[in-house]
Amino acid sequence: MGKQDIRKLNASQIKDWLVQNGEQGFRAKQVHEWLWKKSALSFEQMTNLSLPTRELLNTHFEIRPLTVDQQQRSNDGTIKSSFKLYDGNLVEGVLIPALRTDDLDRMTACVSSQVGCSLTCKFCATGYMDRKRNLDAAEIYDQVVAIDRQAKENYDAPLTNIVYMGMGEPLLNYKNVLESVDRITSADGLGMSPKRITVSTAGIAKMIRQLGDDAVKFNLALSLHAANDTKRDQIMPINESNTLDVLGDALTYFYRKTGTRITFEYILFYNFNDTLQDAQELWKFTKRVPAKINIIEYNPIAEANFTNTDPQTLDRFAGFLESKGVTVNVRRSRGKDIDAACGQLAGKK
Repeated sequence: MGKQDIRKLNASQIKDWLVQNGEQGFRAKQVHEWLWKKSALSFEQMTNLSLPTRELLNTHFEIRPLTVDQQQRSNDGTIKSSFKLYDGNLVEGVLIPALRTDDLDRMTACVSSQVGCSLTCKFCATGYMDRKRNLDAAEIYDQVVAIDRQAKENYDAPLTNIVYMGMGEPLLNYKNVLESVDRITSADGLGMSPKRITVSTAGIAKMIRQLGDDAVKFNLALSLHAANDTKRDQIMPINESNTLDVLGDALTYFYRKTGTRITFEYILFYNFNDTLQDAQELWKFTKRVPAKINIIEYNPIAEANFTNTDPQTLDRFAGFLESKGVTVNVRRSRGKDIDAACGQLAGKK
């Protein structure tokens, strides 16, 4: 049967097991702290436990940390890591340091939630992979810990932000994603503010409503990329079962439950979704909820033939939205030279 992964147990379950095996119940709090606050990767590191207790734990349990398989550094300072999981599967995570001189302390981790993806978005490298499995909460947590270590080693600064925008659709791994957020934000975990975390979805309406019911505190981003169903169907097949009207209702519900402003992510593809008509449709859709729009630079992949719109069209598109009072940010891609930019993660070796 093999050893049980101790990080799949909560503090209460660890306590019950320890008591049943002749240990004192308060040891569970110490073990839990080592696992989630101090990010211990072995029982030997748990030095405030007696040697017999550590040996008992090691006999029955294991910790399955991910390891850095490969690491690449971009010309712009972005660091992409290929992480190997205990079963040999690979996922990718990215450290994105700030470039702006007024925000030099900003360090962002982009983490993955699945091995591959099932959504087949036509512009995304991960969408051309099979979805092999979901990551568990500890595997997502380990990415954050590893990227935080990279930030400290390379930039002498800790992580300030986390985005669930790597490989996979986070809301199709709902339980583990929320559990990982809890481990990252709780006082007996890493203690980060949930307002520094953004979960990005391609648009799973049912689960967006569930986020509202669960009153989550983190930020929500929707990868929109077209504000009419005909165009969105072409590039994001998930839209066929989660139409814009359905998504709009779900986002309204989420905002009513949480009071959290939505971020819309929109890639401007040349001669596809970059006209003033497209901008007007986007404006009308985003009026449903308080929102901001991030216009994202397209990052080419071998599997698709899309190209970026030209600078003049981008300026005209953004200018129209701003004239309507919409908050618009134009995001320049980072790490393109190492396939670390948005939409390029594919677990390549």
